[in-house]
Amino acid sequence: MGDSDLKTWVSDKLMSILGYSQSTVVQYIIGISKQANSPADVQAKLSEFGFSTSAETRSFSEELFSRVPRKQSGLNIYQKQEREAAMLARKQLTYTLLDADDDDDANGSDASAYGNQSSTITGFEPGRAESHKKRFRKKIESEEDEDKELVSPVEKERQVKRRISQDEEDDSESEEERLQDQREREQLERNLRERDAAGTRKLTEPKISKKEAEEAVRRSHVLEEDGIGTLRKVSRQEYLKKREQKKLEELRDDIEDEQYLFDGVKLTEAELREIRYKKELYELIKKKSEDADDTNEEKRFAAALQRYRDPNAGDKMNPFAEQEAWEDYQIGKATLKFGSKNKKQISDDYQFVFEDQIEFIKASVMDGDKFDDQLPAESLDNSMEKSAFEKIQEDRKSLPIYKYRDELLAAIEKFQVLVIVGETGSGKTTQIPQYLHEAGYTKRGKVGCTQPRRVAAMSVAARVSQEMGVKLGHEVGYSIRFEDCTSEKTLLKYMTDGMLLREFLGEPDLASYSVVMVDEAHERTLSTDILFGLVKDIARFRPELKLLISSATLDAAKFSDYFDSAPIFKIPGRRFPVEIHYTKAPEADYLDAAIVTALQIHVTQSPGDILVFFTGQEEIETAEEILKHRTRVWHDGKVFGQPVRSMKRARDIRDQLEGLLERVEIEMTSNPNDLDAIKKSITSGFFPHSARLQKNGSYRTVKHPQTVHIHPSSGLSQVLPRWVIYHELVLTTKEYMRQCHPLHYAYARSCDPCII
Repeated sequence: MGDSDLKTWVSDKLMSILGYSQSTVVQYIIGISKQANSPADVQAKLSEFGFSTSAETRSFSEELFSRVPRKQSGLNIYQKQEREAAMLARKQLTYTLLDADDDDDANGSDASAYGNQSSTITGFEPGRAESHKKRFRKKIESEEDEDKELVSPVEKERQVKRRISQDEEDDSESEEERLQDQREREQLERNLRERDAAGTRKLTEPKISKKEAEEAVRRSHVLEEDGIGTLRKVSRQEYLKKREQKKLEELRDDIEDEQYLFDGVKLTEAELREIRYKKELYELIKKKSEDADDTNEEKRFAAALQRYRDPNAGDKMNPFAEQEAWEDYQIGKATLKFGSKNKKQISDDYQFVFEDQIEFIKASVMDGDKFDDQLPAESLDNSMEKSAFEKIQEDRKSLPIYKYRDELLAAIEKFQVLVIVGETGSGKTTQIPQYLHEAGYTKRGKVGCTQPRRVAAMSVAARVSQEMGVKLGHEVGYSIRFEDCTSEKTLLKYMTDGMLLREFLGEPDLASYSVVMVDEAHERTLSTDILFGLVKDIARFRPELKLLISSATLDAAKFSDYFDSAPIFKIPGRRFPVEIHYTKAPEADYLDAAIVTALQIHVTQSPGDILVFFTGQEEIETAEEILKHRTRVWHDGKVFGQPVRSMKRARDIRDQLEGLLERVEIEMTSNPNDLDAIKKSITSGFFPHSARLQKNGSYRTVKHPQTVHIHPSSGLSQVLPRWVIYHELVLTTKEYMRQCHPLHYAYARSCDPCII
């Protein structure tokens, strides 16, 4: 019967016997019956499972044993091969080699006798007699084979036993090989997991190399061996220091006692000599201790090291000292001013620089929002004297979300799921996790905040750590792909959506989190949508978990409906006054007009940023290039630029390959004598610069077909290999190849199969 019918029958029987039925129990009972050898074994295992030893259970066991299909014990490959070999040998024994003459004579005599007899009795033809004789001979040979088979049954039984023992040995060997392979595979997986954990960069934990670890183990062993002796020495040294201080105090007390007791008393010469000796000894010891305390090592060795002292040694400790000095010099030349500092400005200083200035007319002013907590102008000067931390705290208080702090915390305490809507710049991402930490939510677990981009998670975590006055990676950290800047005491954790999804694999209920905040939910990435479904299920069976959905759009009703009509908390944004200006006359080239206007604002207005909108990417790149060209300093006629690190990409690739080799446990070795590997590496980098020899002795390049030659000064000019690879082409009298190397055609084909 089929599997489904068998499961249905077993389920019905369980309902009648036990009163309940489950799919796992049904599968377990079917598996027991498949492994059992008899109905009694099935009944015994069912009794262990909890069935009663009744007649109904016995009948159920017998019927189940008869219904369950079983695998027929088949022969393994070795037994099949042995059986086929025995059949082939048995078949070969049926064939014999006969001598031609003897066969003819015997056949002739037998045929004549048999033919005469048969002709007299039955009247058969001679041909019929021959065929009958052949069949008779085959019958005789088959009887002989049967006799041979009957003669040696004991030998066959021994062969069968020997084959069975060999099969058992083969099975045991294969089982051992399988277990060994399984152990090796588990060890490799364990090593891979350890390397992955070690490869994830922990910014808060210094990575210890293998040599340092071995050195630490060696030192620990040495300390264990010599620990008692070292402690004894240290104890003796400390005891001597204490004893010295104690003896010094005793000497001082003796001097004071003698002065107090024998004041005005005439003493003998020996007593006076002893008192003078004690005083001199006490003064010498006291002076020595004071000199030791006041010793300045730098002043002590100043005379000896004076000839080796560099007056600008402090600058040399800074690796960017030379660059900073050059930049200060260039800035000083650009900002050089003449005349008195208090002179009155008669006219515009830049009227000759920007002769084609654009005149604007103010059309309207859009008022902004006025906040009560804005500081007056006279208090701005006092803020300059405050520390950086105090300025950051004042910036926090100036954010729009600060006025709604208490209302927000009350809403979070009242509702499990809350949708927060606030414009960009209102302080949702940086302030809400800090408010939760100040309210005590981090005592029950961490506060996690997701970001759609890696750079956003890193920058926001750095900003929050500055506002809280802690080190990044301790109380505040971030986790992105290939980089984990967190520790055991991390309370506020910023991460990407993908990292939170990865944490679901190891912690499906997010037990270590008390609050989860999904930020920038309006961007609707794939990871964010998956997170919505997961956190919605978790919030249903974890009522203590707080879930915050942050969005910058006004269309928050959809998020609220998805999370079972969750309440919406709106935070108004902060608007600044905007002045709208129009040009007096239309401009022919709006790109040039925008550049001139940006420079005009930069010169005439107070410090700040300038945002210019263009119609396309081409205009943006053109404006960027023109602005760089016009604002460049040309005093010395030199252009300064930082050198490009061209080897950075190659170094990164090498580090990646080294990590892969270590991951799969392949040892990296150097062999300078392996020229084939060097040739392959050169070919993989320069295979587009390959050329093939022509009949006239010249070469034809492969990528861009053109005729080139090997320079006569090259060592290959006399050899002329069929294929060459070169570094570059130089045009003199002819097109010559420089830095040529013979090329193996198979190497080029492996790099680019399109090469003909």
